Amino acid sequence: MLKLALAAAISMMFVLEPAAAATKHKGHAAATKRVKAKRTNLAKVIADDNRKRMVRRIEMVHGKRRVVYQRVRRAAPAVAMLSAGDIAGLSRTHDPLDLRSNVAYVLDQQSSEVLFEKNAAVALPIASITKLMTGLLVVEARQDLEEVLTITEADVDRHKFTSSRLPVGARMTRGNLLHIALMSSENRAAAALGRNYPGGINAFVDAMNAKARELGMNDTHYVDSSGLSSQNISSARDLAKLVKVAHQEPLLRQYTTDPNYVVQASGRALQYHNTNYLVASPDWNIGLQKTGFINEAGRCLVMQAMIQGRNVIMVFLDSKGKQSRTADAGRMRRWLEALKPASLPASMSGTAAAGVPVTVSAAVPASVSSAATAPVVQ
Repeated sequence: MLKLALAAAISMMFVLEPAAAATKHKGHAAATKRVKAKRTNLAKVIADDNRKRMVRRIEMVHGKRRVVYQRVRRAAPAVAMLSAGDIAGLSRTHDPLDLRSNVAYVLDQQSSEVLFEKNAAVALPIASITKLMTGLLVVEARQDLEEVLTITEADVDRHKFTSSRLPVGARMTRGNLLHIALMSSENRAAAALGRNYPGGINAFVDAMNAKARELGMNDTHYVDSSGLSSQNISSARDLAKLVKVAHQEPLLRQYTTDPNYVVQASGRALQYHNTNYLVASPDWNIGLQKTGFINEAGRCLVMQAMIQGRNVIMVFLDSKGKQSRTADAGRMRRWLEALKPASLPASMSGTAAAGVPVTVSAAVPASVSSAATAPVVQ
């Protein structure tokens, strides 16, 4: 009996061993299949990522359209950058309205009475507020708004590397370029306007600075027509002068306050929207406005608006937070609505009591022309 049991056990071993081997083989094959699937999925992810990193651009070569794919670098993670105002210590200035803007300036447009003033004499980078001077020069030069201009490589931003919906080779009227430069802060449009001024961009920048001197904007200096350079600087007091003059031009009032607009570029319709959503708000009566942003300048806003039957000019520079400049405008409007008709002399400092103009400032140099130089997005 013992011999029979031993023989049976040995025979079972020979039967089970192939089965176990077969099972092991199947398991190995399944694992191999899973590894191959993971490799295939990884390859697809890499390919998709590479495609996302390619930018499709249309260029005109010898009169023919050519599609070009250009590989772009992945942007570095966003980090908080100090603005020129922060570096100058303006963020330590407190005001009774608790504004998020390091600089604020409000005056009665008719009487020129200063109603609110915070660091208004400090010259800071102004970003795309620059385009308001660009628009004023184009209008005052009476250049043909129906002339068709072409976007060239010279209009591409090589300073901040901002994007644009206008490809190199796009053709558009000067009027439409002016419209989207003022309404949507289109940088290539502003560059093309300056480049197509008599004498080119250098002559245009000279004319911008000459106009600033003519208007008594002594804290102001321009180096380009778009505002992408942090060397475009001005003070809030100076910008209020610019807004007052620009408001006299009907075309600038219209273009800066249109909520949206469709333009034709090389036969293609492009819809643009205003960078300031307040222009579409029924709570506001805005006659002219312009926004701006680069890291060195912070969020900027200039506006002409009617509040309680009074035309006022507002300037907010170096504001912190995406919606902070418009929120500051709202705080200022509510304060102005509470003001009594007769106010004290503008030179007085005080609290935000009704009828009392406010002047607050930090002990900083009158001009701060350089600050953080990290890449920015306009």
